[in-house]
Amino acid sequence: MKKILMLLLPIVLLTACVDSLDDYNVDQKKASSIPPRTLFTNALKGLTDILTTPNVNSNNYRMFVQQWATTTYLDEPRYSMTSRLYSQNLWNAVYRDVLSDLKEARRLIDLDATLDPAVKNNQLGLIGIMEVYSWDVLVKTFGGVPYSKALDPENLLPEYEDAQTIYTDLITRLDTSLGLLTSGSSLGTADLIYGGDVAKWKKFGNSLKLKMALTIADVDNSKAKTMAEAAATAGVLSANTENARFPYIAASPNNNPISANTNPIFTSREDFVVANTIVDAMNTLNDPRRPFYFTTVGGVYVGGQYGYPNTFANFSKPSAKITDPTFEALLMDYSEVEFNLAEAVERGYAVGGTAQAHYNAAVTASITYWGGTAGDATTYLAQPGVDYANAASGATYKEKIGKQKWIALNNRGWEAWVEWRRLDAPALTPPLASLKIPVRMIYPPSEGTVNTAPYEAAVAKLGGTDSPDVKLFWDKF
Repeated sequence: MKKILMLLLPIVLLTACVDSLDDYNVDQKKASSIPPRTLFTNALKGLTDILTTPNVNSNNYRMFVQQWATTTYLDEPRYSMTSRLYSQNLWNAVYRDVLSDLKEARRLIDLDATLDPAVKNNQLGLIGIMEVYSWDVLVKTFGGVPYSKALDPENLLPEYEDAQTIYTDLITRLDTSLGLLTSGSSLGTADLIYGGDVAKWKKFGNSLKLKMALTIADVDNSKAKTMAEAAATAGVLSANTENARFPYIAASPNNNPISANTNPIFTSREDFVVANTIVDAMNTLNDPRRPFYFTTVGGVYVGGQYGYPNTFANFSKPSAKITDPTFEALLMDYSEVEFNLAEAVERGYAVGGTAQAHYNAAVTASITYWGGTAGDATTYLAQPGVDYANAASGATYKEKIGKQKWIALNNRGWEAWVEWRRLDAPALTPPLASLKIPVRMIYPPSEGTVNTAPYEAAVAKLGGTDSPDVKLFWDKF
């Protein structure tokens, strides 16, 4: 009898700890729920990774704007969009890994009755700004996309909505999110961009508003003017210390994704060199950013021929600074904002200052951010080919700003592609006369087979072909 009791006792103790046999199926080593702070962090990383990586399966925009060239594979610099799934991977990353996490973080924060109302508003404001930023990426890349009916698990076939209609709603959403921000705490250390600094998020949000204003300037100048002036009055980024920067660390998988594709610590592949287009332009201007952008070959900067095979050893590569695993990535910077203010002045918007002063501040901010000095910037700006007041720097303000912005956005390929389309500068020539540089990304192949009817309706609005040559609503010239 004693032996029987000894055998039964552990069973009694075990069953006393659970309410039902279902409790035995809970994996104690895996979280059953994810806190909103973690979801926000993951969304920031997912968005930064997809916009920063040079992996040819996810992001080829550095090649679209002729900042990088390839050594062997020519599909990417010759604009093939069907040989790899990079449209699919960008789509998945933003919808599945970014917007879904932000939506769930918002839901959990809304449900938390213990949060101080001001803190809750700050948290929702940060999430809202990043939602707008993420949707902005999708619209500027593809055009019309699934929007209001997307991210609904009960609607597996969401319709595509008109790109301009989406953009109008995003502007409203951004204003709503900015209106939620007050002083005080927000998401703290989960915010890897600004560490929970709400004041800097306000400037970031207003800088995004300024950028979105210029996006629609050629289709709705009156609205763009109102937006830009409001953003400038409320306060935009005003120093490199306010850049929206994402910090990476040395260890995989949290190292900068550029290093994962270029640094011998992580890969033996030798796929990329820098393109002669940007190297030659910077050599002509004796640009002080070259040692921070490129390596040298025999003591000089030599770009590989864009769109053709290049021997890896013979040409400059991205610099050690750029391929460092810990090098930060930027979602927005002060230089970009100053270029936008210069353009706003040229368009007649009352944002303060002169176009030349903002342009000079933009160039100086870029040079000093990368490691040059204010003296380097002064010397550079004095050259006829850079001096804003000199016709040699460009025949129009779009040419002047466009070329220098393209140089400043060297490590931000997607953003450089957007600005090249918007400003039509600098003049870039495809590697073959039969090719055209893409002005939009084609939809992911899966959409045509899985979400067929909505996809076909969206393609019909593009003229019947899912073409990379169809300009989006804001790209008027």
